[in-house]
Amino acid sequence: MCRYPTELDVPVLTNFNLKVESGQTVAIVGTAGSGKSTVLALLERFYEPLTGQVMLDGNNIKALNLRWLRSHIGLVQQEPVLFSTSIRDNIIYGRHNATEAEITEASRIANAHHFISSLPHGYDTHIGMNGLNLTASQRLRIAIARVVLKNAPILLLDEPTNSLEADASRVVQEAFEQLIMGNRSTVVIAHRLALLRRVDRVAMLHDGQILEEGTHDELMNKCGPYARLMQPQFSRSLKQHRTNL
Repeated sequence: MCRYPTELDVPVLTNFNLKVESGQTVAIVGTAGSGKSTVLALLERFYEPLTGQVMLDGNNIKALNLRWLRSHIGLVQQEPVLFSTSIRDNIIYGRHNATEAEITEASRIANAHHFISSLPHGYDTHIGMNGLNLTASQRLRIAIARVVLKNAPILLLDEPTNSLEADASRVVQEAFEQLIMGNRSTVVIAHRLALLRRVDRVAMLHDGQILEEGTHDELMNKCGPYARLMQPQFSRSLKQHRTNL
């Protein structure tokens, strides 16, 4: 069980049990306030559980060195933390000894190289406080490039929602899909049908508990809470497909 430090009388996660196998990608879905972001915060040790344990390879993460733990985790948040310096410095923060070729390749994977190269100063462009001079999509892609460069064995991702415009969202979506490929253990807060179809397993949260768990197809066939949550997106996707025929 977990509670926020500022609201100790309000439980966030209760009877929560989620297992992620090595190299597996698990998506967490649910409505606002269901506890999705808290799961990532617990894995990063931003919060500590009041009861229960968070285990990594059989070890309680409370017993692990915090710096070591976070060095093995790549994190992309919806509002990424960027520094008031150059784009290159923001990306290389993921691995300080990276070569220029590695920085460029990480940026390509993150769908960031094209827009970076189009800037007057390219990778030497200063982005302002927390990326003030960039769009939301550009900030996210720089954060993704940083995580690609870090190449951590564990990924924690918070997929952007519909706050991004359609074209920008598509570019970021493609970068997320590239990021979850490979032999990493990944927990992703997912909202979009395209990504949910790509993951190994989906956990549906409601009021801090897992209501359903399985593959996307399994949960859609059950016609339960997950299917009802996804139905509007599924209907839009089907309508677009028919329009394009």
